[in-house]
Amino acid sequence: MGLARGLASPPAALLAGALQALSIAEPWRGAPLWWLQTLSLAWLVWQLAHRAGRQTSWSASTWIQPETGPAWRRAFGLAWLFGLGWLAGTFWWLFTSMHTYGGLNPVLAAAAVLALAGGLALYYALAGAAFVALVPARGLARHPARAALLFAALWTLAELARGRWLTGFPWGAGGYAQVDGPLALLARYVGVYGVGFASAALAALLALAPHVRWRQPRTLGGAALLLALAASLWGGRQTALDAPGTPALDSAVELLQGNIPQDQKFIPGTGMADALRWYGEQLQASTAPLVVAPETAIPLLPRQLPEGYWQALQARYAHGQQAALLGVPLGDMHAGYTNSVVGLKAGQAEPYRYDKHHLVPFGEFIPPLFKWFVRLMNIPLGDFERGAIGQPSFDWQGQRLAPNICYEDLFGEELAARFADPATAPTAFVNLSNIAWFGDGVAIDQHLAISRMRALEFERPMLRATNTGATAIIDHRGQVTHQLPRATRGVLRGSFEGRSHITPYAAWAARLGLWPLWLACGLLVLAALAARRPD
Repeated sequence: MGLARGLASPPAALLAGALQALSIAEPWRGAPLWWLQTLSLAWLVWQLAHRAGRQTSWSASTWIQPETGPAWRRAFGLAWLFGLGWLAGTFWWLFTSMHTYGGLNPVLAAAAVLALAGGLALYYALAGAAFVALVPARGLARHPARAALLFAALWTLAELARGRWLTGFPWGAGGYAQVDGPLALLARYVGVYGVGFASAALAALLALAPHVRWRQPRTLGGAALLLALAASLWGGRQTALDAPGTPALDSAVELLQGNIPQDQKFIPGTGMADALRWYGEQLQASTAPLVVAPETAIPLLPRQLPEGYWQALQARYAHGQQAALLGVPLGDMHAGYTNSVVGLKAGQAEPYRYDKHHLVPFGEFIPPLFKWFVRLMNIPLGDFERGAIGQPSFDWQGQRLAPNICYEDLFGEELAARFADPATAPTAFVNLSNIAWFGDGVAIDQHLAISRMRALEFERPMLRATNTGATAIIDHRGQVTHQLPRATRGVLRGSFEGRSHITPYAAWAARLGLWPLWLACGLLVLAALAARRPD
């Protein structure tokens, strides 16, 4: 009894959340741990049942007396602590950007990270409270499968809310830990949030397994149906992934990683001069058909560059079959400034341009009422204009390359907008990033897992050109085929195969966004409300 109470205590909820953070990308190899993500979430479900006055151990017949206070209130606190441990443990590296590079007082920087994590954890606290409130005292024993679906629906609604409301910050969503796991096969059908739903349902079933009446024919039939569905999905995914690509879409590429120190990147005479020299040399000397330089590789507006620098780059790619994509800020005081990608190739009247749409709060735009907070930090270029959703791809030698900048690849539903017309859908994604703001740590590995999930959802290769890492080529199976060591200067040479088929997820998300997931989860919650009976 004492052990059970300890495992269901508030500190244990915080620990379970920390394990959830660890599952997104463990710090030793940077690999996602799908099994740890599922088990840590199962621990939370068990805690909710236990502390709500339900299950105390793995025995279905053992119950404890409820503690004082409403069960839903205790569940709210446990789920909030889980969310706090998970989110603070996932994006703790924001402290580095605010303190080390932004110059914010360390106490204020740590408080800001905890405040963000605590605020976002409220979504999950509400999900935990609603789960306990909607499941009667012995509803777990009567209908564990229904309870598992209800938990998955509520948890997914919390994930969707975090990814959408207040500009959205879904970094570290549970589904990303599944990129190497068996549930990753669902990504092409339902995307990362659908994968997260399946993981949450599985976690709840594991936690509530003692209540399942395994010998009932209905239970056995349901298990057989689930196994058959899993086999069917696996076979369908393999067929799609193994379909031959169009030979003309096989291309060679060079990805540049300058490793410019973040504290010098925007300093004239040091990092700025180094970036202009090194990236300029590589862009001029490249012999690859396609070369990609990362976000703000050119750290100045074109008119601020040394005389002849920009003109020489344009002239370099004005003839022949080579092309270049490079990150550079654009704009002026009247039209506003943009974080942009410029594409250079022969035969175009004006250079291709992509403007970042999903801006980083505080880094690229200042939310209302927060200008005082930004003034406390020394971060340049803090207020950009937004580009449009679904901007055209960069057409080059049969490829349609769709740029996205930094954490834009976190929003698969926005990338999906480019797939509304199959004739113009991207054949490959190109991510240009600079996350040196966050140090040489787990943020790099987490971002790589995010890009791999996008590759799985759309079955498109993802080319990643970054300042400090992870510069990599990811194939349409979500596997890293080429990668540079992080925090080094170098050129990654490799090849990629663009794809032209449209996955089910790309087809429905291009037209409907994430609304089908909102609706499906909402209907499950409404069904639970309708079926709710007093004890």
